[in-house]
Amino acid sequence: MLEWTRGYDRATLSSDLVAAVIVTVMLIPQSLAYAALAGLPAQVGLYASMAPLVLYAVFGSSRFLAVGPVAVVSLMTATAIGDLAQAGSQHYWMLAVTVAFLSGALLLVMGLLRLGFLANFLSHPVISGFMTASALLIAWGQLRVMLGVGPDGVHPLTAAIGVAMLAYLYWARRQLKAVLGRLGLAPRLADGLAKAAPVAGIAAAAVLTWAGQWQDAGVRIVGQVPAGLPPLTLPIWDAALWQTLALPTLLISIVGFVESVSVGQTLAAKRRQRVVPDQELVALGASNLGAALTGGYPVTGGLSRSVVNFDAGAQTPAAGVFAAVAILLAALFLTPALFYVPQAVLSATIVVAVLSLVDLKILRRTWAYSRPDFTAVVVTLLTTLAAGAETGLIAGVLLSLVLYLYRTSRPHIAEVGLVPGTEHFRNVLRHAVQVSPHLVSLRVDESLYFANARVLEDRVNALVAERPHLRHVVLQCSAINDIDASALESLEAINERLGDAGIRLHLSEVKGPVMDRLKESDLLSTLSGQVYMSHFQAVADLAQDSDFSTHS
Repeated sequence: MLEWTRGYDRATLSSDLVAAVIVTVMLIPQSLAYAALAGLPAQVGLYASMAPLVLYAVFGSSRFLAVGPVAVVSLMTATAIGDLAQAGSQHYWMLAVTVAFLSGALLLVMGLLRLGFLANFLSHPVISGFMTASALLIAWGQLRVMLGVGPDGVHPLTAAIGVAMLAYLYWARRQLKAVLGRLGLAPRLADGLAKAAPVAGIAAAAVLTWAGQWQDAGVRIVGQVPAGLPPLTLPIWDAALWQTLALPTLLISIVGFVESVSVGQTLAAKRRQRVVPDQELVALGASNLGAALTGGYPVTGGLSRSVVNFDAGAQTPAAGVFAAVAILLAALFLTPALFYVPQAVLSATIVVAVLSLVDLKILRRTWAYSRPDFTAVVVTLLTTLAAGAETGLIAGVLLSLVLYLYRTSRPHIAEVGLVPGTEHFRNVLRHAVQVSPHLVSLRVDESLYFANARVLEDRVNALVAERPHLRHVVLQCSAINDIDASALESLEAINERLGDAGIRLHLSEVKGPVMDRLKESDLLSTLSGQVYMSHFQAVADLAQDSDFSTHS
């Protein structure tokens, strides 16, 4: 906050106020819908959209991120507490508050310990598979509400309302801005009105329901939404319950953090600004603690509302503070207007929002580029669909780690030769290069660690057996960023075996941090050969021109 408040002027205030109005119009129906998705009373969505916006403005590093309830976190919250209490009950609500409190505390501690790097363990394919599956689960679950499915089947009037709202929202998202532009409205005004389309649709549905008294015909409505300030709430202080909620809370926190940082960095890059992941952990932690203490549930930075905030011209997080004030006023004075809103309308709002998260194109992209990534996407997607969000996410992370270990345990080790007339070396299998029968150059394209050290030993042993005239082995280390203790022992073993065979081992182009660690070991003092600054220098020193022949 100390950064963006410097130089805050009237023009910035004007831009932030306009953005706040547009975001508020979008946030109100979203908050109601996502609270219903989480199995919570509608007003809880409003509560979760106030304090978090203010606290993020104080601690966050993004100028445009809008924090509040989001679809995936709402689904994960419902999954985490669904078996512990009846949805909609007071105890269920307090469980959601407890999850928000635990998530906030966890994120805050991670931020203070600078553990933002842990989110890197969630690869983009895993996140895409998880988001796609979660969006499909959410949409499928909302279809029952949108169509009014009950013991007697589909309720015709409810289905008509839900389908009409779905068609209207889809049309508004795709066509309304262009239609308003053709009518002569300014682009910014047309865009703002298009963003407000969900509110107009919800208002129209509520008026029609009131006029026709459709609730008497079986249409389920939101009903009474308590007006007033957010309540002061505390989590449930139960160690056994906290232990039960620990894993789902961790997953909710990480998914929320990854989504928030991804959105924040994307928007910041458009204006050459910077988002600090560790600071984002602190900001999201504070936001979730704020939500927990004011009757809310877990929150994070949402994609759609943040993009709307950015496009509406927000300049600073003050836009979020103004939006929080507007939502507070809505909670105080506008809740009676929500009484006749059909639940099918809110479900249609959720379906349209989450379907934008579905990314089936990633299946084609990863299949064409990387089969391991394709496998990670498919396993995450199918496991999430079959076993739920938590299991799917864990399966995706574990599979990604296994695939990484498998891939790095089989490093690319290229024999390289000198490109004629240059000082460059290339793979002998790909280029016409010069090689010597007395010297072999190996380039290891991976850091050396316990899982792949034996592969290097086997490769060197095979070359020694194949080449009776071999006198020198040079390891080009330009791609090696680390050598662990197991790999160090392997290098020592290679050096000893080569020495017993009358062959000298040399190293070239060793990176500074790697060399610093090698100096702390016995390898350099026992090395039979030398360490060269450049690979060309090593080859020029160890081989005569007459030794070279062209390999093609």
